Amino acid sequence: MKVLLASPRGFCAGVNMAIDSLELALKQFGPPLYVYHEIVHNKYVVNHFREKGVVFVDHLDEVPEGSTLLFSAHGVSPEIRQAARDRQLTAIDATCPLVTKVHLEAIKYAKLGYTICLIGHEGHDEVVGTMGEAPEAILLVETPDDVARLEVADESKVAYLTQTTLSVDDANRIIARLRQRFPQIASPPKDDICYATQNRQEAVSILSSEADMVLVLGSQNSSNSQRLAELARERGVPAYLIDGTSDIRPEWLSAANTVVVTAGASAPEVVVEECLDLLRDEYGATVEVRTTREEHVSFQLPKELRALETK
Repeated sequence: MKVLLASPRGFCAGVNMAIDSLELALKQFGPPLYVYHEIVHNKYVVNHFREKGVVFVDHLDEVPEGSTLLFSAHGVSPEIRQAARDRQLTAIDATCPLVTKVHLEAIKYAKLGYTICLIGHEGHDEVVGTMGEAPEAILLVETPDDVARLEVADESKVAYLTQTTLSVDDANRIIARLRQRFPQIASPPKDDICYATQNRQEAVSILSSEADMVLVLGSQNSSNSQRLAELARERGVPAYLIDGTSDIRPEWLSAANTVVVTAGASAPEVVVEECLDLLRDEYGATVEVRTTREEHVSFQLPKELRALETK
């Protein structure tokens, strides 16, 4: 078996920042430390922090007053920020800057009186947070067919934004339909879909043409990881989204000569290495790293933690 190991893969700058923030906050404040929603959508990462005394909550009334609370990489609505202040929580904001960018765009367009079409998945933490910035102005668009059903007050004042972890192809299909219906539609000057999401999709798109199968390391609730597996399947290549080696089924690999291995932006490298070890040990795999693009992006820690980093 030949393994084509995609690069770039795994943690993006936003995930690195969020995880580093939680590690530093734990060191400074100790457990129990509370996080609103999962810090990132990855089972391995969440379990790692649970074992260290981190408590992940879906409602702020689960957090004792006066506690330390970290907002996850996916961002939160103004309502949640206010609720944290009301409970006198020490809040640390580990929202990915690329998500914050979308929030600021939503606020800007809403103030200008636009109806905002937010392209994304209903119920995703990022979408919930973004819609909370201007709920009266935002309409969620999940599919191209949704566009025909949109009701807007003024068709000359419509803008679109996107969830950062979408499939580029899926988003472009919806954007094309929006432009068709609203020729004057406004959009942000820079694409909302994050650089890491696009780079990982590009790698799968290129490498899957040489493969019999694609293995994507990532959790089922990880939007960007799901998109990687879908992208390979759209190109006619079987693809499986797995948390780790225990999810791998031998029948998947029985006829696979060339396998692409990649990881979503919230999947740690340790699970990739475990997968490669299994493929080497049980299938005699040789591993070839294939780099489709270089990444050199990093984000600052939240301002609440920057001073602690130097201590």
